[in-house]
Amino acid sequence: MITAPMVFVAVGFAASFVSIDLLKGGIKAPMVKVIAELTLALILFIDASNINLNTLTKEKGIPFRLLFIGLPLTMLVGTLLAIPLFPSVSIWVLCLMAFMLSPTDAALGKVVITSARIPGKIREAINVESGLNDGIALAPILICIAALTGTPGQHTDFDYWLFFVLKQLILGPMIGAAVGWSGGVLVDKASKAGWMNSIFQRLASLALAIMAFSLAEMTHGNGFISTFFAGLFLGTRTPEIRKRIQDFGEAEGEALELLIFAIFGLILVPAAFPFWNINTWIYAILSLTIIRMIPVAISLLGSGLTRQSVLFMGWFGPRGIASILYLLIVLISLGFTGYEQIMSVVVLTVLLSVFLHGMSALPLSKIYGK
Repeated sequence: MITAPMVFVAVGFAASFVSIDLLKGGIKAPMVKVIAELTLALILFIDASNINLNTLTKEKGIPFRLLFIGLPLTMLVGTLLAIPLFPSVSIWVLCLMAFMLSPTDAALGKVVITSARIPGKIREAINVESGLNDGIALAPILICIAALTGTPGQHTDFDYWLFFVLKQLILGPMIGAAVGWSGGVLVDKASKAGWMNSIFQRLASLALAIMAFSLAEMTHGNGFISTFFAGLFLGTRTPEIRKRIQDFGEAEGEALELLIFAIFGLILVPAAFPFWNINTWIYAILSLTIIRMIPVAISLLGSGLTRQSVLFMGWFGPRGIASILYLLIVLISLGFTGYEQIMSVVVLTVLLSVFLHGMSALPLSKIYGK
């Protein structure tokens, strides 16, 4: 019942009482930006490389329903419920908060996706949803960041926004697809020629993710969209090599994720604590319950699942690494001032999720299994 994220958040919070030179700048510390961008780029790359359209549509389309009906509804309900709770906050900021809290993180209740007590199609649906919803949530989050970047009245002309959207949604994907396809083909050819052994095949996951991100940013495209498309169009066709790339990327991604949880406890929790109020607590609890469970129930209408299965899947939508990473990217891009309220909500929601979902995963899996 004690999970790795719980331990790393607790250790990070304990370390917040000690001065750490590398992180003296808090959220603005250069190391935080590097770790956050690298972690998100690698996660998006590996998640995209695992996408299989057959997986999304099998078992009565449960993952498909959760991703393309449940996720948008979660964003919508999250925004609508935020408006009366935070009336002084702009709609763009409220949308941003709802979007950041929409992706799930199955790793916070890992026993749910590994326990033999849970039916295979339920475990797979939760796992697939968690693996892909962070990539789907990325585009609306980036649009909100872009809308909030300019001052009032700035960048209101149609030509500016058209050019911006073209760069984000065309240039980034094109560069990412080119890097992923050509990089995968080169890894295949080099491996078959005996120029690249299994160790360097594994390292290709990190290299391709960084290359896709860097090239897109250098040409004013979006690096995160680029890394997602690099994974989506990964050109290697040798199953063993592809598995090595994915396995190493997942292992490195998990190590970086735990480091992010430590930074979460070290920097974000102490920064958010002074801004927690009754409305913050209400929204955080709603986010983990109604805002998640109602959209899941609607998306699964007609799927043939029992009420117990729908409730179980509705509860196990933990908010974790994706929400933390998006929050770090937002605060690095927009700054801390003026965004204290949404920062405090996201931090409290994730903190509650880390412990509530972590501690409830085992007992609820046993009850549901019976």
